Amino acid sequence: MTTSNARILLVEDDVNLGSLLRDYLKAKGYNADLEPDGEKGYRAFKKDHYDLCILDIMLPIKDGFSLAQDIRIQNPDIPIIFLTAKSMKTDILEGFRAGADDYMTKPFSMEELLLRIEAVLRRTIRTEQLPVFTLGKYIFDSNKQVLTSAEKIINLTTKESDLLKMLCQHPNQVLERNYALKSIWKDDNYFNARSMDVYITKIRKHLSDEPEIQILNVHGKGYKLLTAKD
Repeated sequence: MTTSNARILLVEDDVNLGSLLRDYLKAKGYNADLEPDGEKGYRAFKKDHYDLCILDIMLPIKDGFSLAQDIRIQNPDIPIIFLTAKSMKTDILEGFRAGADDYMTKPFSMEELLLRIEAVLRRTIRTEQLPVFTLGKYIFDSNKQVLTSAEKIINLTTKESDLLKMLCQHPNQVLERNYALKSIWKDDNYFNARSMDVYITKIRKHLSDEPEIQILNVHGKGYKLLTAKD
């Protein structure tokens, strides 16, 4: 799993809000399914694999707290974000007792929700992400910051390694420029953006003798690590 191809189960009974959230998440590269009540949400969860659940609390048939508890029985580790109009401290505490990883009260901004989703997924990925990647004939060890093939060993700088690792975590997916800049450089200003372009050029040069691997510019969005499997 990577943050950009994660499957999200969204359970929201407000048709307009639910459709808006689902479409927004899909536009950001996520695979999002929408269910209108807790019972249908639970059936969907048991049927398919999901990487994160976003649950409204005031749901018909089965409320969000009960749904979260049932989901936790099926998968104790899946991250859950609650959405609710409630803002009382007791409701927030009950949400965390029910297994919430995060909690947002309505109204909220789509951008903030997206950042919280990414943060929760990064924590999940961090526990499962292997540090070694295969790039055609190369083996990339992100811990040792080394690219190795039968012919040569390439020692990478920290920025090169961090950027290549992020590309490897999003194979055949668009890596958004702003996301990479804020994750690695901590700021998406103009000078850091130009610096990242330089590092992308260096990484391309390192991999230039491996025809199965390409790093494409996606205009207005970012970069895509293209492998022969795409």
